[in-house]
Amino acid sequence: MSKLKFHKVAAVAVLVATAAWVATGEFTSVGSAATEEAATPTKPEAKPAPVRTVAVIDPPRLQHARAIKVSGYTDANQRASLAARAAGIIADLPVKLGTRVKAGDLIMRLDAEGKQAAVETARQLLSQREAETAAVQKLAQSGSVAKLQLDNALSALAAARSQLEAAQADLARNEVLAPFDGVVDKVSVELGSSIQVGSPVATVLNLNPILAIGEVSERDLSHVSTGHEADVRLVNGLEVKGTVRYVSHDATAATRTYRVEVAVPNDDGRIPAGMTAEITLRAEPVEATVLPRSVITLSAGGDLGIRAVDADNKVVFYPIDIVDDSPNGLVLGGIPADVKIIVAGQELITEGDTVKPVEADAETLKKLAGEAAGGTQ
Repeated sequence: MSKLKFHKVAAVAVLVATAAWVATGEFTSVGSAATEEAATPTKPEAKPAPVRTVAVIDPPRLQHARAIKVSGYTDANQRASLAARAAGIIADLPVKLGTRVKAGDLIMRLDAEGKQAAVETARQLLSQREAETAAVQKLAQSGSVAKLQLDNALSALAAARSQLEAAQADLARNEVLAPFDGVVDKVSVELGSSIQVGSPVATVLNLNPILAIGEVSERDLSHVSTGHEADVRLVNGLEVKGTVRYVSHDATAATRTYRVEVAVPNDDGRIPAGMTAEITLRAEPVEATVLPRSVITLSAGGDLGIRAVDADNKVVFYPIDIVDDSPNGLVLGGIPADVKIIVAGQELITEGDTVKPVEADAETLKKLAGEAAGGTQ
């Protein structure tokens, strides 16, 4: 009996121990937590990023006129297509292609065909009526003739004067005169040929000044005004200077651009009309900085600009405004005057980084100068 009691007691003890173990919820993970904790590697402490050294310069500031380049062509200052004002036979044609004429010079004359005689007849009649009117006026002053007779004489005088003017105007229609100083660019008739009213006779061009015509975009329109200087480079290599004479106030519907006319002196007539030209419009000077192309970079947002160092040695980005492309480099606007521009090492840093700025050495400056000169050739 005692032996049986011992086994029962042992069984109860095992059951109680098992229930206590199950209640703890540890199961087979007993000791595993410690194992996992021991197995997890300890992360090394992050080391601070090294402070990079960059070369900076404090570039000189200058006043530079904005350059706006547009494609265009040359055109005559004045152009006239002359036509016959009467029908007849060409009796005089004193001009030919390339003839230089002054305003009022004869271009063509038709055969008078009795018109000159009509003028002389009208002139004689006018003289007669003037004499008659003078005699009647003397008689009227003495009371020898009625007032009605004097009125008739004055009316006849006025009619004779109108007849002479009409005859002279009819004769003048036989002539075609130059409307302004210029050069005869086209002759459409031959001496002795017959023409009708409205037939083309000749084309006269005024090429001094010659016009360089182009169109500027909506963005550049505010920078262009009459009186501004402009450089014109012709397709034949000739380079001349001119002045903006006209800026349109109405955009071309198809391109949304505005017509600009540049007047270029052409005393010798060496610049013809219709030649392709590159026009560089010069706006009012603005404060700018000249830098080589290698300094230009992109921001995280894709904007074109330069990186610089502020007073706290932090990298900052400044969008740029390209004012001109000169032989010495890009002329840039929009850069504050109190910043140092990074010229070496800007590709390895981003905005907000702390850097160690050092003044660019002579070798770096020489390299930058070489890049600027070579980049604009």
